[in-house]
Order: sequence, then structure tokens, then C-alpha cells
Amino acid sequence: MDNFILFAGTANPGLAAAVSEELNIPLGKSMVECFPDGEVNVQLLESVRHKRVFILQSTAPPVNDHLVELLAFADACRRAAADRITAIIPYFGYARADKRQGRRKPITASMVAEVLQVVGINHIVTLDLHTPQIEGFFRIPVDSLTAVPILCDAVRHHLPSNFVVVSPDTGRVQMATQYAQKLNSSVVVLHKHRKSGTETEVTRVVGDVKSCACLIIDDMISTGGTLARSIEALLQAEARSEIIIAATHGLFVKDARAKLSHPSIQAIFVTDTVTPKEIDWQRLKIVSVAPLLLLQLNNFKPMVQLVT
Repeated sequence: MDNFILFAGTANPGLAAAVSEELNIPLGKSMVECFPDGEVNVQLLESVRHKRVFILQSTAPPVNDHLVELLAFADACRRAAADRITAIIPYFGYARADKRQGRRKPITASMVAEVLQVVGINHIVTLDLHTPQIEGFFRIPVDSLTAVPILCDAVRHHLPSNFVVVSPDTGRVQMATQYAQKLNSSVVVLHKHRKSGTETEVTRVVGDVKSCACLIIDDMISTGGTLARSIEALLQAEARSEIIIAATHGLFVKDARAKLSHPSIQAIFVTDTVTPKEIDWQRLKIVSVAPLLLLQLNNFKPMVQLVT
């Protein structure tokens, strides 16, 4: 319809193309460029006056660049008299900074929520937030979708017999339970102790993994350190050397691929909420969330024009 437009930023060009294909609508036009000093410049090449605007942009690495680009898109739409602005943020960066770890530290997730609202965004759509309480940082509606069903469909035919679903920490138990219910399995929980912002230690395996294959789930894979230590703990608990990993957001920063080169890992499933960098990695399987976003867009209107 003429009063609906979806802008896509530069963080997810592949996902934007997939959504465009699902909608059977060609991509429109906008311009994103950076000045020599790194400042981002966004220009809308189509009118948004009195239109309902959607902006698809993950705040994936480089997080700050993509966040500022999203803010610039929203500000441009607001100043161009858009009627309503919805930000579709497949991966919500800074989500792990949802509480203070010390008296003199910020709650960055709350800060990002405030800034998104200040620039005029009226509605947030995202996938598998790191912690549900992030919704409480917003005074606008937040739709937090989940990629668990589509990941379950993807891993179902790759799972060995006699497997258990493994939650890497107590914070992912609810997600692990969703996997277990859909895949007809049981849940094992790993207790971990965080030594620093980048280092954790698995202290206990709660549940029986002896002679079982393992499906380790998580909301994101960052450096891969937690997963590497989880695998060591499971094998020490006499789990079979048959491990599959499933996570919604595949960041794979630093030396994540090297940490996840363990011979026990048979496959790693992630979605395209973050544009994959490891395209030549045979173990890595990418599952698109485009159909999930299409269903959400159809809740707003059957026809949407996509602009990138």
C-alpha cells in the first residue's frame, strides 16, 4: 500500500533481500554513506510524508556504527513527517548490559532504549532479546519474536538418537525448555561463574548426560568461549562426542571460529539476524528469519514496500 514503507539499513542486506523476495516487492531506494571522519549520512530517496515507516536494521558489529545509522534513519523519517516509525531490530545490541555490575557503571541497554525513543521510534520489533526485562526500558510497544521454532525445524533432522538439550546457564533455561518441548527431549543445565566480561567458568552440570548426544542452545554466540568450556564440561561428564549448537544470533567475534573447532561439534545453526562473516565454514548452517518477519509485517498490513 502507498502509505507503508520499510527501510533497510546496511547491517542486514541479505536479510533485507530475503524479506523483499518473500514480499515479492522490489527494493526501493535510499542512500547511506560515511564521511572521511566516519560520520554516517542517511538520505531518503522516497517520500515518507504521512506514511507508516518500518526500518530493518540490526545493531550488530560494528554495533555503534549500525546503531547510529538506525538513529539517523529514524530521525530522517521523523523530520520528513512520517506518520509512525517501527524499528525492526533482528539483533538488539547492548542487550547484555541490562543491569549494573558496579556502582559506577551504566545500564547501557536502558540508555539505548531511551535514545531510540527520543529520535521518534514508536514501536520495536526484535528477536530473542538477551533478557526479557529489556522490554521494561521502553515506554513504547515492543514485540519480541523468537527464532526457536524455525531453529528446531532446521536441527530436527540433524540430531543423533538419545540426545539432551543443554542450557549453557540458568538464564537460558526457559529457551532450552522450549527446544526440549518441540524436540521431545529433556533439559540439562550448566552452572557457570563469570570471571570477567569475556571469561566464564562452568562449575557444574545439572542433569544426566552420560552416553547422550547434546544440543547446546543459546540466544547468541559471541566469542565462543562459553560454548567451548561447556563442551569440555559435558565431555568430562561422559556425554557422547556428538554435539550440535543452535543459537539465534551468530556474532562470531574475535577468534570464535578457532574456539569452536572442537572435533565433537557436528554442526552450528544460527539465523541471519546478523550477517554471517564465516561463509566458508562447513559446520555453519544459516537459517533465515525472513519468513518470521514476513508474518509480523503481515500483521501490520498485507502489502509493504521495501526501501534500502
